[in-house]
Amino acid sequence: MEAPMTATLDAPPARAAGSDFAPLARQVRASGLLDRRPGYYARAIGLNLAATAAVWGAVAWAGASWWAVLLGVPLAVLSARTGFLGHDAGHRQIARSARVNRWLGLVLGNLLLGMGQGWWTDKHNRHHANPNHVGKDPDVGEGVLAWTEGQASRQRGLLRWVARHQAGLFFPLLTLEGLNLKVGSVLYLRGRSRRDQLVEGGLLALHAVVYLSLAFTFLSPVKAVVFMALHHALFGVHLGSVFAPNHKGMAMPEPGERWGHLRRQVLTSRNVRGGAVVDWLMGGLNYQIEHHLFPGIPRCSLRRVQPLVRAHCAAVGLPFTETGLVESYRQALGHMRAVGASLR
Repeated sequence: MEAPMTATLDAPPARAAGSDFAPLARQVRASGLLDRRPGYYARAIGLNLAATAAVWGAVAWAGASWWAVLLGVPLAVLSARTGFLGHDAGHRQIARSARVNRWLGLVLGNLLLGMGQGWWTDKHNRHHANPNHVGKDPDVGEGVLAWTEGQASRQRGLLRWVARHQAGLFFPLLTLEGLNLKVGSVLYLRGRSRRDQLVEGGLLALHAVVYLSLAFTFLSPVKAVVFMALHHALFGVHLGSVFAPNHKGMAMPEPGERWGHLRRQVLTSRNVRGGAVVDWLMGGLNYQIEHHLFPGIPRCSLRRVQPLVRAHCAAVGLPFTETGLVESYRQALGHMRAVGASLR
């Protein structure tokens, strides 16, 4: 397994000492908002596990009815909660010990979701280091979707047609993301150490055995397949809907550009306004600017650190982007539509 997130404020960039970020970093450290909140996470993990068990209990109780298939909806929402907790473990937000965070990530990701923590940590580390930077950030790399006109112009065949219509296809394509996460996790293990293959691969296999056993034990074969398809489709849409507004349509550094930590994280990120419901649905990632500046800060402290970040950005003349949820999607999809327009 790759090392846990290195881009945390536990070890801020060495070059930050004389940067615009340094005064904010000192202020946030002094505020105590970086302190771990084990009680908060113990409650969050415990409640999520209990709710997940309750949904499977309901599937067992209603298994003879087609209504049981609809329980894939709450299960998808709870799976996303598990994913957010695994994300927090990867950022060392939960425990001080890297070892404890690693094992929490393995349990939450590999065992409970079937999503490899090593694969995700490697990919997410590179994203945090260079958000929205083509050639460095894997989230805007070459793939099914095009994030720049240059990428769109290089698409061929079916992928070119997808790029042309990608704004309209975005949410339908997200229904495949739940499956894609599992496939990517397995493929990542090729070429990894024997220990990683045994630990991560073993937990992924155990997840598959338990998940399939529960589905086919409680449901008829046809119902089980429909249930699993619904669960994974909605899980993918939920996760994609959370991550899509964060960076799409924001600044993209040009090749060779070197931005400081504050500028690199703030200009490429977008916050989403909302109350407790939005915070819960988005796993705290609606505070994307604060999360990127301080990846190690506990999720429950993000709302409290926002005024400090906003005031500091105003003081140094850096724009702080925050929109409503609907507007964030409009901007993100608008960027995708503009990129694909050159092919129409």
